[in-house]
Amino acid sequence: MEFEMKRIAVIGAGVAGLTTAWALARRGAEVTVFEQAAELGAASCSRYAGGMLAPWCERESTDELVATLGQEALPFWQEICTDTVANGTLVLAQRRDAAELDRFARRTRAYDVLDSSAIAALEPALADRFHRGLFFPGEGHTDPRRALQALAARLREMGVQIVLRTDGLVHGTEGDLTVDCRGLAARDQLPDLRGVKGEMLLLRCPDVELERPVRLLHPRIPFYVVPRGDGIYMVGATMIESDDRRRITARSMVELLNSAHALHPAFAEAEIIEIGTDARPAFPDNLPRIRRNGRTVFVNGLYRHGFLLSPSLSRMAAAVVLDDAYYPEVMDETEDQRRYA
Repeated sequence: MEFEMKRIAVIGAGVAGLTTAWALARRGAEVTVFEQAAELGAASCSRYAGGMLAPWCERESTDELVATLGQEALPFWQEICTDTVANGTLVLAQRRDAAELDRFARRTRAYDVLDSSAIAALEPALADRFHRGLFFPGEGHTDPRRALQALAARLREMGVQIVLRTDGLVHGTEGDLTVDCRGLAARDQLPDLRGVKGEMLLLRCPDVELERPVRLLHPRIPFYVVPRGDGIYMVGATMIESDDRRRITARSMVELLNSAHALHPAFAEAEIIEIGTDARPAFPDNLPRIRRNGRTVFVNGLYRHGFLLSPSLSRMAAAVVLDDAYYPEVMDETEDQRRYA
């Protein structure tokens, strides 16, 4: 397709929508983002994301595609958000779960093996608590809420209009093309999407000082804690096959708090300052998709990898929209579906 149709409507102002708007605007398209919520990120599962930019750690439980595409994330978010930190990920297990650490190591790469003294040098708060760990120095993390606000500010500087309290399904048709980034709400057009519920806690615990995300392995409930600064930590996260976006269960809260306590006993005295739940959009294989149906392109299925995969996926989506590109690793349409109506 020739690049004549420059007016692009992006529906949804979560991480997929805003990064796609960025990729399109950088290539010269005139972009408007439509969001039903009254506040940026208020109705998006991006609000409760961990913000871990950890392609190698995620490789342990997902496809190689996630590790490959995810390597674009850290430099992207470093450019967008000054709060992005590139100081690696620490993966630990208690002695009784040492086999989990070995299994994790076999399924990934780009790590250093640490003994107890090396763990203490990296995170003094965890001194003498764990005898062995894995350190992934090439990873990082960002604060999702600050990152989305920073990205929105950059978009506005580029002339992108972000329209809140607006049904993009109605107004988005005013553009030459539409990019649908509604997440789970897009099941009206993508029936194979499903919800995977995630639950998280924000804790204030000034008695613990951690500099980087720490993952604590367990055969049943893998756990992570991400520092947000000023003694605040995001603790998560469950993965439950459910579309329920409203409540955390007592079981999940107990498990998250028990895991935090296992990492460091001082978390027992932490203040719970926020409880968050939402349902992540996922396809059956938990891998993302770009799909085209007529003049609409869908970017969806980022599962629990929204901040990790959105930079690469948005770059590809912009090429699909503007160049009629085709990426077989994330596109499963027939030839007819890939053509504009």
